[in-house]
This record gives sequence, structure tokens and C-alpha cells, in this order.
Amino acid sequence: MKEFSCRIEDPNGLHARPAGQLATFAKRFLSDIRVRANGKEVDGKRLLALMSLGATEGTELSFSVSGEDEETAILALEVYCRSMNADAKSQADQKDGSTHAEP
Repeated sequence: MKEFSCRIEDPNGLHARPAGQLATFAKRFLSDIRVRANGKEVDGKRLLALMSLGATEGTELSFSVSGEDEETAILALEVYCRSMNADAKSQADQKDGSTHAEP
């Protein structure tokens, strides 16, 4: 079993769109993917289960992956979570008007 944690940086939390994207991404792997937050543990491949975590901005998600492709899955999920947080930060910056194009 492999584990890692990821903090939600999206001001809207883990709402339907990112939860759906995460579930779809997790389904690529054969391993069992469990996600814990706020005292609950759910199947990381199920959209509604992920949304039931009530993960708001700042919530720590803990991932546990076990199975035949766990090494590949855990590395890919870590990269995915970093990317998801970078996208959320970029969108928040654009919304705040703090991103400026270079001339």
C-alpha cells in the first residue's frame, strides 16, 4: 500500500467538476484508491463519494492506493493533485486580476 496527502487549494473546494475529474482519472488504474478527509474514507473512483467528503479549501486529502499498479497510480495521483491545485490557483489569480500578460 502506498499513501500520500494533498491539500485542497481551490477556493470552491472539491466541488463537482474537480471531483468528477479526479474520479475519472482514478478509474484509469486497477488498484483500489481510497481517499480520506474530515473523518470519512471513500472510494476515490466514485464522484458522489468524493463529494460527500465535504472537502473545502484547506482540507487535507489522504490517499491510500493498493493493488497491482499502486506504484504508478500513486505517482500519477500526486502529479494530478499538484496540477489540480496549480490550475485552481491560476484561475483564482485570473479572477482577482493579479495575472498580467507580459508585453
